[in-house]
Formats: sequence, C-alpha cells, structure tokens
Amino acid sequence: MRYRLTFLIGAAVGYVLGTRAGRERYEQLRKGAQRIAQNPAVRNTAESAAQNGRAMASRGLAKVGERLPGSVSERVRSLREQRSATEDDWGTSNT
Repeated sequence: MRYRLTFLIGAAVGYVLGTRAGRERYEQLRKGAQRIAQNPAVRNTAESAAQNGRAMASRGLAKVGERLPGSVSERVRSLREQRSATEDDWGTSNT
C-alpha cells in the first residue's frame, strides 16, 4: 500500500508540475529528445544494442530448444520459419 501511495503522490506532483510548465516547455523537451534520437552516435549505439539483444535472444532460444522435448522444439522451429522476413525475433517489424 505504501508503494502505491508513493506512486500516486509522484504522479500527482508530476501532473501539477507538467501542467504548470505548459505546452511551450513540452515542445522544447520534445525537440531536444528528437535531436538526441537523430544523433548518429546515439542511433549507432541503439542499433548495436538491438542487434546484440537479438543475438542473445536467439542464443537463449537455442539453449532452451536443446532442453525441450522434440515435439516442442520442432513446433518452435516451425513457428520461426513461418514468420515473415521483415519481423525480428520478437515478432515485431524490423524498422
């Protein structure tokens, strides 16, 4: 209960401070975030982290597949083969 109350108080304080800052400050923050997201160094780091995450997930899936009974392992393999080429290991589009 204490954590829920702390969360609600934090949300209320954030709402009040956010409404006082107004639309102008929101636009400033949004533009700053876009500028950071479009930075080549940030984009390269994010892409390499995504690739490393996909590789680790694939390795984890392979390890789990080794321990599963044959029928389950074959089912997972067939599901992976059915997915389209534009989807990543999580079933989302690879943008």
